[in-house]
Amino acid sequence: MNNYPIGIVLLNMGGPDTLRDVPQFLYNLFSDRDIIKLGPFFLQKPLARLIAKRRAPKSQAIYQKIGGGSPLRKITGQQAAALEKRLAADGNYLVRVAMRYWDPTSESALQELAQHGVSQVIALPLYPHYSRATSGSSLKDLKAAHSKVMPQIPLKIINSWPDEPEYLDALAARISTAAEQFQDQPYQLVYSAHSLPVSFIKEGDPYVEELDKTIAGLEQRLHQKGTLCYQSRSGPVEWLSPETSKTIEQLAAGGCKNILMVPISFVSDHVETLYEIDMLFKDQAAALGVRLISMPSLNSDPLFISALRAIALHNT
Repeated sequence: MNNYPIGIVLLNMGGPDTLRDVPQFLYNLFSDRDIIKLGPFFLQKPLARLIAKRRAPKSQAIYQKIGGGSPLRKITGQQAAALEKRLAADGNYLVRVAMRYWDPTSESALQELAQHGVSQVIALPLYPHYSRATSGSSLKDLKAAHSKVMPQIPLKIINSWPDEPEYLDALAARISTAAEQFQDQPYQLVYSAHSLPVSFIKEGDPYVEELDKTIAGLEQRLHQKGTLCYQSRSGPVEWLSPETSKTIEQLAAGGCKNILMVPISFVSDHVETLYEIDMLFKDQAAALGVRLISMPSLNSDPLFISALRAIALHNT
């Protein structure tokens, strides 16, 4: 067994810890040209500052409704600790967290691993499905930090893991448990993923193909078909469709009385699950006479931690 530890970096988006952090978080987000190009390069940051200032009050009101900040740093830290503990029987592993738009940064995560003398680093995005706006941006940021902090240490990149069997098992188990709340009543299974501009897909982003892989794996396990839709769109460009809110409307118009919503592209609770799904979509469905139950996010579910362990070991 190698005496030098192997470092694993869990990559995630991050979120404001408090309401006071919201403007800076939004500025960090809109400064990223991999997500949105705000005019010429030299105008990106000034325009990001203006947009962040304009949007901050509305975003702060939303974060206030889910506890006054994002739980993402806490949850991701719990996932890292659970994964490190789970890997202890497999070798010498250290697991750290790097957030794309918040703390801890990629640079700070790698600096800590460098201090422990790691022999290699494995980049493990907590996005099952690759997109240049999520995994791509996080990996680009990590690679830049790696070149600065520890260029001599090998860096292994995991791009995505949409059909990892233990991940699918964890999702299927969560879906089955949530469905028990309907007892014997019929329900519609709805997969809600974070939307992307259609232009990303036309330019080769594999996000939708990888969502389809996950859903196909779930259908094999659940023997049940579901409907895929997309949430969290913003801005004037063309986005992936159908929208989740319109899917709810169509199902209600067709006589559906029960919806089980699965946050298919999210593995941790944050504003998209706690606010959009658990508040907005649930209220929308109720107003249409539909009962909407959402599958809890995987967070630190032991089955999910086992899946992360398997992904890490496959790439060691």
